[in-house]
Amino acid sequence: MNQTDERTAIVTGASRGLGLATAQALADAGWKVIVDARGGEDLEIATDAFRDRISAIAGDVTDPAHRRHLVATAGGRLDLLVNNASMLGPSPQPRLDTYPLDVLRQVYEVNVVAPLALTQLALPLLRESSGVVINVTSDAATEAYEGWGGYGSSKAALNQATNILSAEEPGLSVYHFDPGDMNTRMHQEAFPDEDISDRPSPEASVPALLALVAGGPPSGLYRARDMLLSAS
Repeated sequence: MNQTDERTAIVTGASRGLGLATAQALADAGWKVIVDARGGEDLEIATDAFRDRISAIAGDVTDPAHRRHLVATAGGRLDLLVNNASMLGPSPQPRLDTYPLDVLRQVYEVNVVAPLALTQLALPLLRESSGVVINVTSDAATEAYEGWGGYGSSKAALNQATNILSAEEPGLSVYHFDPGDMNTRMHQEAFPDEDISDRPSPEASVPALLALVAGGPPSGLYRARDMLLSAS
């Protein structure tokens, strides 16, 4: 292992929303953070103020070469992996009877296969550090919302993969984290005709996510709302 005491994290999907807020909070706390997003220009602009702590790597998490680049940039130490990058699918969300199957495959590739593939690459470093894996999920994984069959079922699959990973890797802390409704571009795309300005900002969920990293509770599912209420 790299002998530095500098804690290192990878956060995917970090050009905006929860990913960006998490990366900035970790950088503020002294972490070395590797982030990615498909939009390279947006990613550079979003992380410019933290360039001394954040390494921004443009790319697609479904690309094996990009995933290898992320892990290599960690430089031999990795304490935290946050699989945040997600694909919503069509907007507005279609019913399952008309859901385009080619798009469904893409949603599963981004939301299930890519997080597992990146975790596989990161596991040797995470095992050395007794590290943390956080897979960002949604209540759509457990609730039957009409029109959310594609995204919701992909997050349900991610939840179960997280459960099994936690059983197979008892030396790690493995969480699926539900940040709740947020005022983000993805949430707006899911409800294109609604005003979502009353939803909390992504920053509001970050303290709960960081509490998982700092506190080391048992592996499992944690909801930001419940955690913040219990802490108040």
